[in-house]
Amino acid sequence: MENIYLLMIIALAFLAVADLVVGVSNDAVNFLNSAIGSKAISFKTIMIVASLGVAVGAIFSSGLMEVARKGIFNPSEFMFDEIMIIFMAVMITDILLLDFFNTVGMPTSTTVSIVFELLGASVAMALIKIGADGGTLTDVIDYINTSKATEIILGILLSVVVAFSVGAFVQWASRVMLSFNFERKANWVGALFGGIALTSITYFIFLKGMKGTPFAQESFELLGGATIQDFLETQVLYIVAASLVFWSLLSYLVIAAIKYNIYKLIIIVGTFALALAFAGNDLVNFIGVPIAAWQSYEAWAASGIAADAFSMEVLASKVTTPTLLLIIAGMIMVVTLWFSSKAKTVVKTSIDLSSQEATKERFEPNWMSRGFVRMAMAMSQMSSYILPESWQGKIEKQFEKPVIVLPKKKVHELPAFDMVRAAVNLMVASVLISVATSMKLPLSTTYVTFMVAMGTSLADRAWGAESAVYRVAGVLNVIGGWFFTAFSAFTAAALVAYLLNLNLSVMFPLLLVLAFTLLLRNYISHNKKSKEIKAEDSLTKAESSSLQGVIHESANNIANVVKRGNRIYTNAINGLAKQDLELLKKNKKQIVKLSNEVDELRDNVFYFIKNLDESSVGASSFYINILGYLQDMVQSLEYITKVTHKHVNNKHKKLKFSQIKELKEVDARFEIFFDNTKNAFDSRSFEEIGVILGRKQEIISLVTDKIQKQVARTRTEESSPKNTTLYFSLLLETKDLLNATMSLLQEYHDSHDSSVKPATLPNEE
Repeated sequence: MENIYLLMIIALAFLAVADLVVGVSNDAVNFLNSAIGSKAISFKTIMIVASLGVAVGAIFSSGLMEVARKGIFNPSEFMFDEIMIIFMAVMITDILLLDFFNTVGMPTSTTVSIVFELLGASVAMALIKIGADGGTLTDVIDYINTSKATEIILGILLSVVVAFSVGAFVQWASRVMLSFNFERKANWVGALFGGIALTSITYFIFLKGMKGTPFAQESFELLGGATIQDFLETQVLYIVAASLVFWSLLSYLVIAAIKYNIYKLIIIVGTFALALAFAGNDLVNFIGVPIAAWQSYEAWAASGIAADAFSMEVLASKVTTPTLLLIIAGMIMVVTLWFSSKAKTVVKTSIDLSSQEATKERFEPNWMSRGFVRMAMAMSQMSSYILPESWQGKIEKQFEKPVIVLPKKKVHELPAFDMVRAAVNLMVASVLISVATSMKLPLSTTYVTFMVAMGTSLADRAWGAESAVYRVAGVLNVIGGWFFTAFSAFTAAALVAYLLNLNLSVMFPLLLVLAFTLLLRNYISHNKKSKEIKAEDSLTKAESSSLQGVIHESANNIANVVKRGNRIYTNAINGLAKQDLELLKKNKKQIVKLSNEVDELRDNVFYFIKNLDESSVGASSFYINILGYLQDMVQSLEYITKVTHKHVNNKHKKLKFSQIKELKEVDARFEIFFDNTKNAFDSRSFEEIGVILGRKQEIISLVTDKIQKQVARTRTEESSPKNTTLYFSLLLETKDLLNATMSLLQEYHDSHDSSVKPATLPNEE
């Protein structure tokens, strides 16, 4: 039995590495978003600065490891065998939980996960011990460090409100001081902002960070025999005042003499600081539990006492984490940051929700988001009665956005927000996380960075009348996901601890294999998606500024919609014929994807029209009509897909052989029609489009004939109302699909005829 604990330590080491990789992949955007969203510095520079921050932060995180040892439970109440079950349950649950949330695409926090997993596993083991000893439920308090656990949980929950409020206030004050024309302000204004920002960052990140190192405990004669930690705690005002003067003067020198953008410097230092804070605060989430388990094993192995008799009181004492382990963990985090495909892809929820420009909204509004927006508008109106009109006018002027003149083709390359907001995001998030770190609180970097970004967005008026309800709905969705994370982590860890306690020698390898199998599956699945070519049949936004160019680009989209529509229509008929529910489910996903892509093209119409040359405004009418017909086609396919899936899913009576045969005939004829249409657009053959248009009546007659046959069957032999309704619905929607496609072809035919030579369509240059 002794060997099983050694095996558990080895397994925990592998789980720690896996947790580091998965955790950094998920959380990297917390400290990359602001720099990337502002486009202030290159991606390579951002990655280098962030890597340095992560490496340094890992070394500063030693003190936080105590959270895993005694922050949630009272170690003296548990024996070694029970502690090992708690630690193993936590790590297995963490892997399974991250895999689950990654699979369903829900937002999660590694800090919340680890805290509630420790709490859940500890409570489960406490209840098992109480049950065996004949105790009562109230005895659970003896096993759990309720004061510290409550402090940690309240700290995490309050961080949501505090981060949002502080972010909003600092951004509002910064904007009032700097406006959107911040680069035109006097040098002293930028220097003062730089001084405040850099003072905040250096004190709370570098100086507070030093308190976590053994170096801070040494005394120096220069400090009157005091340690660095004592000096930092007693001379706060002196240090802050001296730093403010130093950084303000240095900022002025940077602006006036070196002529460097001080806001870029703040973003560089802030990115380093936030990466450092992330590593210093979150490393405990990844390796805290395995290190605590290893130290427990060392103490037990040296004692010579039985595992079920050795009290874990040793965990209550302060133990320094070996620096070598911290360095190794830091190296793994840095390597992951560079090579993880998730860390490289940075189209993330927080950038979309905080964007100053119009974006495709990812969330649907709900009653809560509408209620919050109405309440915010009412509060805004109330403030207008309180402040004098002269003040209001001055404040409004500071929030006026300048007109940015860019080459028309650069419209989509605008940053999501400006450098002032990026600097505030980094500064406020770094300070809040570092304060929590210095207080030994495992604050969630995800919560803080996200809520700071949302607060600054609100204060910066990024949530306008056209986007507010969508953005607020997105924030509520993310926060809801966080609460679900906490509940899931507590419940799952308690269950795993219970299962391990039932039979450790059986359940330990079984659950471990399950965890690594899910990890491997998740890796293979993600790798497969990454390697998939963005489908040659995916739709692209029109970027041309002339009618001829738009015709050419639209030809590709038409060919792609026709190709995918052909496949979706055929799958619907085949799935109905074979009663293949799985095929119909996949078909529904395909039509949703196609519908979303067409919707995105429609959302881009505003920018498309803005991008047109004065001489080619006529192209807008063509493009809008084409999108309308594409949407009509997709809506018909959506309906066909929905009714076929519903019919089979509800186990309704199968269609008759004659009905299936007729639908197959229609599908075969449509397949020829769709193939010819796709080939015509692929080859840019004008003559072929004319031929297809000439066959319209032939296909309509085929569908009409099938409708007449069903009418006759219904009057004489058909006995199933649902089958009759389904059959008529499919044929009528097929006619609509045909009409929409033919109208699109006609539009293309007419526009092409009036804009290019009659021989062929324009070929790509």
